[in-house]
Amino acid sequence: MADATRPVARPVGFHGRRLGIGPPRGRWGRTLRKRFLFGIPWGTVVSVSGVIAVYLFVQDGWNHWYNPVTVAFASWSYLYPLGMLTGPFSHVGPSHLLGNMTSTLAVAPLAEYYFGHYPPNDGETSFSSWRTNPWVRAFVLFPLGVVAIGLLTSIFSWGPVIGFSGVFFAFVGFALVRYPLGTVIALSVQTVVSTLYSAFHDPQTIAHATTSFSRPWWYGIAIQGHTMGFFLGAVAGVYLLRSRGVRPSALRVWAGGFVVLVSSSLWALWWYRGMETFVLFRALGVLFVLTLATLVAVAVRTTDQRTFSPSARQVGTVLLLIPIIIMAGVAAPLNLTTVHRNRADALDTGVTVGDYTVTYAENVPNRKVSVIDVSVGGETTDVNTSGVIVINPDREIWSREVSKGQLAYDGVATVRVGGVGWAKAVTVRRTGWTVTGGGAAYQVWIRSPKGRWKHVFSSDSVTANPILAGNNVSVVPRKGRFVLRLSKNNSTVGTAPMPGKNSTVTIDGIRFTRKKNNHVIAAVNDTRIEVAKKEQYGG
Repeated sequence: MADATRPVARPVGFHGRRLGIGPPRGRWGRTLRKRFLFGIPWGTVVSVSGVIAVYLFVQDGWNHWYNPVTVAFASWSYLYPLGMLTGPFSHVGPSHLLGNMTSTLAVAPLAEYYFGHYPPNDGETSFSSWRTNPWVRAFVLFPLGVVAIGLLTSIFSWGPVIGFSGVFFAFVGFALVRYPLGTVIALSVQTVVSTLYSAFHDPQTIAHATTSFSRPWWYGIAIQGHTMGFFLGAVAGVYLLRSRGVRPSALRVWAGGFVVLVSSSLWALWWYRGMETFVLFRALGVLFVLTLATLVAVAVRTTDQRTFSPSARQVGTVLLLIPIIIMAGVAAPLNLTTVHRNRADALDTGVTVGDYTVTYAENVPNRKVSVIDVSVGGETTDVNTSGVIVINPDREIWSREVSKGQLAYDGVATVRVGGVGWAKAVTVRRTGWTVTGGGAAYQVWIRSPKGRWKHVFSSDSVTANPILAGNNVSVVPRKGRFVLRLSKNNSTVGTAPMPGKNSTVTIDGIRFTRKKNNHVIAAVNDTRIEVAKKEQYGG
């Protein structure tokens, strides 16, 4: 039966056929055409296409699909508007992009269905104003709302954020207040679609037991950005409920919200503890999710104008707004901090590419985590870090792009820096020796595009456990080379360069031979013992 309040429904279908667009048919098709222009969620299509375009053409993902430029397009500071504008629409790699896009395609159409391309109220016609025009609502208003939510999640982020997940959680919050069960089903469908994609893309996988460098799966999740997006979407959804006089079940919203937020890992509250140690507050996270679901359910319950007074409805709204205000209050001082030039100059041993400096340092304060020193419950924001660091005071960028552990595992890394319209790759290399029972001595070099290798870091010397005729043997990194040092009672007996393959050096009668397999063997009389071996990378 045609909807009498939408006299343009028939012309829309007619023009759709003229344009060769096949609208969905049948009962589901009729349901979609009541809310969508041609039965298609065009706002979702436009939004997803825009995010993919940013990855391909702004981040240079078209030329470097697996290694786009990321450091220039994160939300570093209010003093770096480009990052604030592009951060919520950029991604660190293809898996990040595809994960966010498949999640968005699952939930955003439901949110857009709630928003609708046609006026929901009786007596309104589709072309009575630009606000009710289905073309404007589909191709302008909905995408503009997506952009606005993205910018808000960026502006109110706690430190650098990159990725569309904040907007995705806004879709979740918006759809949840109207269609709680539908939101749960949509996220389940996303899991199915993701599994099917993986099955067709890589039908068979063979895995071997190997050593590897990895961090916990919850490391790097921007919980505060996700929470901000969720609340922004929920506030918009509750406002629409009240304006349209819709009263969904608060119990269903609470149950759906709890299931959705748990399955979306919004409970994964974590923080740094040292340089490569992280702590997950799982129990606190579950209480956090329960609280979020309860706040939304209370706000939805107070939309019933026949049961609740205006003051009660205002309380429900305020309960949703308080978390947003708190998060915004924390974000403002964090995002007004700057990368001080004198601090950046302290790491001037690196390579300069454009307006960036790429260097390597260990145990230095993380300038984008240790902004404000706060200690709570034994945890602190005063966090040190080690690894490949990218600095750009003009863009307010200070970023540890590759960790010490990752470089130690891989041996080589590529960091891409740039901006709109340009990108350069900087290569970082580590070489070192693992000393028997004593750790590793290593050095780090960096090379800019078309440049020479530049030595940027040497570790401390490392002493092997074996004692040779009362002497200690150490591997000493020196600029561009490694040296063997023999010492006794804290006094140096002698030194010699690390021998080449199948070569021997002698220090105070002790012979050190480097075998073809890069193991260094010390010989004292008839005793042979390994003192060091060259680092191997990549497992």
